[in-house]
Amino acid sequence: MDLKAYPEVKRAKKFDVKDAGRILISLLFIAGIMIYVSMNSAGLPNSTLLIVAAIFGGYMAMNIGANDVANNVGPAVGSGALSLMGAIFLAAVFEAMGALIAGGDVVGTIKKGIIDPALINNADVFIWLMMAALLSAAIWLNLATAMGAPVSTTHSIVGGVMGAGIAAAGFAIVSWGTMGKIAASWVISPVLGGVIAASFLFAIKKTIIFQEDKITAAKKWIPLYVALMSWAFVTYLTIKGLKKVWPDIVAFVNSIIAILPVTKKPPFLVALIFGFFVSVAVFFYVKRYIYKKSSNLENSRESIGRLFNVPLIFAAALLSFAHGANDVANAIGPLAGINDAIMSGEIAKKAEIPMWVMIVGAVGISLGLALYGPKLIKTVGSEITELDQMRAFCIALAAAITVIIASQLGLPVSSTHIAVGGVFGVGFLREYLMRLENKDEELKESIQQVHLDTEMEKLNEYERALESLGDLKKADPFVVKALIEKINREKEVIANIVNGEIKLTKIEKKALKVVKKHQLVKRSALKMIVAAWLITVPAAATLAAMFFFMLRGILLP
Repeated sequence: MDLKAYPEVKRAKKFDVKDAGRILISLLFIAGIMIYVSMNSAGLPNSTLLIVAAIFGGYMAMNIGANDVANNVGPAVGSGALSLMGAIFLAAVFEAMGALIAGGDVVGTIKKGIIDPALINNADVFIWLMMAALLSAAIWLNLATAMGAPVSTTHSIVGGVMGAGIAAAGFAIVSWGTMGKIAASWVISPVLGGVIAASFLFAIKKTIIFQEDKITAAKKWIPLYVALMSWAFVTYLTIKGLKKVWPDIVAFVNSIIAILPVTKKPPFLVALIFGFFVSVAVFFYVKRYIYKKSSNLENSRESIGRLFNVPLIFAAALLSFAHGANDVANAIGPLAGINDAIMSGEIAKKAEIPMWVMIVGAVGISLGLALYGPKLIKTVGSEITELDQMRAFCIALAAAITVIIASQLGLPVSSTHIAVGGVFGVGFLREYLMRLENKDEELKESIQQVHLDTEMEKLNEYERALESLGDLKKADPFVVKALIEKINREKEVIANIVNGEIKLTKIEKKALKVVKKHQLVKRSALKMIVAAWLITVPAAATLAAMFFFMLRGILLP
């Protein structure tokens, strides 16, 4: 048997130079962390623990880059707005910028407040707990990436902290109300993202794609949609991405004109107003751009879709920046907490972030994306459902709007679940619309055919009956007249059926409806991803409890 004839066998047995190179670069990154921390922690108590924790933090950061970042750029790649290499470069740069510029000076050591640190009796137990949480979350993300399942890194570290916390101090340490909200986000995040993305896609179809003159419709509506995206993204970035530099912005603006309130983070109303003014400028710029391009545009869906390329590239960059500013804490939060506990010997809810810790997070995310991100980028971008520029635009817009809505309502949501939910949302909308179109067409054809067959049979019967009378002059005139009237009536009925003038009854709908089932969303991907979402917290928690007991057994005298 020629095994080379089977691509799956070929792919399964192949381990080439590229794979070895990825592993080598990853090991060099981990080795660099180990060398740097060991050189700068000499003489510190528990310096070995800090070195190991730094390695776990770097490993976690790489897995965040490999798994979570794909949600920001996957739709843009799947739609063709960005090449795979271009998306990796763009995301790596903006992820690192978000982490280093807007990542914050302090970070919460206990993610989402899911456990009560007061029930942890000493700093050593806290250090073991955080190390177990980091390692378990990183390993779970690694497994999910290998399976091709985009999962929430926030939920992974939450599960790790919960499992290690239970192992350290029992079930009473967990804030079950907070865990309930996080569990609710498994439904809230993808549903919100899916509904919003599908709603915008339907609006774009109705206002542009379904119009006969698509060029005129594009001139009118695309500037509005892009301006709305700008409003959402600027508001989102102001709230989520500028917390670190906000005091400096306030000081600079107020030195010119005192209009901003002195706050630690941007108020929602200020972010909304700032976003509005930017969106107005974007609206007029895009409107002028569309008018210039319209002379060279064809009146087709593909031509209109290309107008969304540039907004999609900006969306991918801005989502990556915001992700780097926020989700880097999933890697460096526990590491910063461990570093603080080793330095001070105490347990703190908030810890300062040394620059080396921030660099580990930023470089690790970018490196993980570059080395192992393509697998998940392809999954999100093309293996769930087919994406074009308009669908990808709606997903990016839904991601920004959903986070804004959820943050103002106090709902815990996952950016991963939102983005993937958006992909499913646009896919299921396409299925629904296609089924409607096919149902109308097939019903009409089926009803026409059945009625034509029935009425033609009647017509033939009446014509045969008329012929059987022989000489019509000698036949009963009343019978002849009745048959001729029936024949004429049948011809009129047949003409009406051919012209589509037929009333559809409920019985006919039930009897004649033959709807071809279209599956534009890959069901196997849906089942795998939902299953991975559901087991993320318990899987990470179980691993963390095991690792905590292992670390305690190794490190106790």
